[in-house]
Amino acid sequence: MKNYTLLLVAAVFLVVAACGPDTKVDVYEGLEHQTYVESDETFPNPERGFYTPVSYNSAFARPLSLSGIEAQRVAKKTLFYTAYYPKDYMEGDISEEFLNLMRQNMQTLREGGAKCILRFAYSDSESERPWDPKPEIVQRHIQNIKPVLQEYGDVILVFQAGFVGVWGEWYYTENFVSNPKTPEQHALRKQVVDAMLDALPADRQIALRTPMFARMMYAESYTDTLTLETAHNGTPRSRIAAFNDCFGASANDTGTFSGQESRDFWKADTKFVFMGGETCGLSAFCNCPNTLKDMEDYHWTYLNSQYNLDVIGRWRQQGCMPEIERRLGYRLSIAETYRDTEIVPGKDARFVLKLRNTGFSAPINPRAVELILIDGNGKKTVYKQAADPRYWFAGEEATIDTQIKIPAEATGQCTLYLNLPDPKPTLHDNPRFSIRLANDDVWDETTGYNKVAEFTL
Repeated sequence: MKNYTLLLVAAVFLVVAACGPDTKVDVYEGLEHQTYVESDETFPNPERGFYTPVSYNSAFARPLSLSGIEAQRVAKKTLFYTAYYPKDYMEGDISEEFLNLMRQNMQTLREGGAKCILRFAYSDSESERPWDPKPEIVQRHIQNIKPVLQEYGDVILVFQAGFVGVWGEWYYTENFVSNPKTPEQHALRKQVVDAMLDALPADRQIALRTPMFARMMYAESYTDTLTLETAHNGTPRSRIAAFNDCFGASANDTGTFSGQESRDFWKADTKFVFMGGETCGLSAFCNCPNTLKDMEDYHWTYLNSQYNLDVIGRWRQQGCMPEIERRLGYRLSIAETYRDTEIVPGKDARFVLKLRNTGFSAPINPRAVELILIDGNGKKTVYKQAADPRYWFAGEEATIDTQIKIPAEATGQCTLYLNLPDPKPTLHDNPRFSIRLANDDVWDETTGYNKVAEFTL
């Protein structure tokens, strides 16, 4: 009797174990499976990578050209750092001529398939005085440029919080409290950022030069970091990005960081907001292992291609430059797909796409997700998806699991594409603003589509 009871208990245990909550179920059983390999090719993609710096002042300015944008695209670059110095207008409004220069540059970016990191300043030398105008003039200037920002926000990657100090880096200043330490001492600077947030379209971010600035103006403490619940929700806090213009220069990046708390603050925030900037000098902290680790930790999206050339030369010498070029920002590839084995016109068909991000960052600005079906007669059907690439984080895998209805009249050899276009109507249909996946033989440069499946009806 005891042996029978033990056998019964053992049998029940085996059944429970087999059907328990930890049992792995193949949710893709019966679906056709295909795997893909990520390529190591370097190619241009929107809203990421090394940038080309250009500056414009009110005395002389040569506007951007389509040929210049094309030349940079050949060099795998789609970003321009555009620094504007309205030096002649420090006592009044910015002239319409200067504003038209901005408009012309923005329109050229739009036509050429590129975007800009934007900054304003009034001095580009410590010896050039005044370093900045009075706060009320800065406010007037932000209102002057607001119509341009609203019209051309589609080609602005991020707006760096300049206006204050030499190069707009918020250090040397005559009118905005030097070396502020408290929220009260940051009040004038916060007025500048608040005005910038208002002037810029609500889906674009303002980047601050140090974590201390973000902490003093928009966070309760260094532990008040962005989360899945608070990111990308349109609040001022969710729109405060970061830039570091002395990356890897010293133990604290020449005053960028004030301690580990400030580092942890930016490491957490930059999962959801932009991080970019430039290097400024050689040190042990810009050797390749440190550089790659920091770029991963701080989710770097963009970097100056022309400064500091000694640092960039070290990366080339030590061998990590190709990896940096590939991984700045996002680097999305398709890892595998699953689909129904039998696809019938007029019926729903299941498709599963698994995407891998081996870049340093997620895509930060809004991005549309579409599946495009083109049948044997060339008829195109667009299936908009609810997925949000801003949450396709670095080092992780994202899944699109969807049912699409095959058109009743579809026939012949069919191809399914993944399209990741810019959601702005002005850019949506331009393939240069669509994301290319890092796989061989999937990209169609004439449409901006990535081929993910083929089948015959």
